[in-house]
Amino acid sequence: MDIKRQAFLYKGLNTLFETSSEATNMSFGTVTIPPGERVPNTGVSRHLENEYSIILKGELQGESGGARFEVRANDATFIPAGEKHWAINTSKETCEIVWVLVKEK
Repeated sequence: MDIKRQAFLYKGLNTLFETSSEATNMSFGTVTIPPGERVPNTGVSRHLENEYSIILKGELQGESGGARFEVRANDATFIPAGEKHWAINTSKETCEIVWVLVKEK
């Protein structure tokens, strides 16, 4: 397995590593979202990868695939590739998330 360590930080987003195989490309990292912050700031987000996340701290409300959701610490989420989504940190503490993006070839 070829692992590219990035460890860059951009507005709370920390990509820890990326790897590829014959079947998939994968990125793994963390993100922090301050209280009251919306991601993205306006509109929706959409990407080519399946997104798997675990909420470590805080609470989020948002929309994914046209359905409203609420998640909190110890919840796990899955957003399919191409699905439009957004979220806002509704708690009084910074939301901490571990995520994995998986793109099937």
